[in-house]
Amino acid sequence: MNFLSELKNRANALQGLQAGEQQDAAANTHACETACRVAVKYLQDLCAQLNIIQPPAPGHYSLDGKTPFPALVMRSFRCDDRRKMLRNETVCDYIGMGWDLLPGTGRVATHSVTVNFPPDLERVAQRVSIGQIKHERKEQRHPETNKLLAYVFEYQTEARGFITITPDHDSGQIAFRLVNVGGFELFSTRYPAAKVNSALMDELAKKLVGQLSRFG
Repeated sequence: MNFLSELKNRANALQGLQAGEQQDAAANTHACETACRVAVKYLQDLCAQLNIIQPPAPGHYSLDGKTPFPALVMRSFRCDDRRKMLRNETVCDYIGMGWDLLPGTGRVATHSVTVNFPPDLERVAQRVSIGQIKHERKEQRHPETNKLLAYVFEYQTEARGFITITPDHDSGQIAFRLVNVGGFELFSTRYPAAKVNSALMDELAKKLVGQLSRFG
């Protein structure tokens, strides 16, 4: 076999490998798009129902783990999906669902917590950030020495929750990111696109409203 024939064999092998990879990418893209259509339709319908029900927010909401928020309800649910271009196709970029966490009384108040240790400060700062909580951070100093004693967070008793669903069209996986579901915390998990169906979305909805759920 001459050298040119060897090159032809190598080129044919590479073409076969590339064709297989393209088929896999197309299959994964199709699976992700199917999953995203199921998810966005389900969440849009879910938002419509929950906006009527206005369910209580399950779990425990507190910035410092000691001072609880008043009993919260979930209101103003909304859902949107964004698109992008991928390999000359318009595909789903991500799906977002958000809602407001408000006192059940309907009256937003100003509360405060005081922290004086770095771990507590980091925890409270993180929670006001992920909850998108309106707040002011003030320094508490000794009246004579001016030594920093603690930080005081004055905050409004309202927050927001989010669910973000992001497809990975290359791997055929769907990433779920839940923010402030059951408390001021982040929860992330992934599922193969083929498993993102109405049954899985039911489990997500149960988790959202505090029912026993197998999601995640």
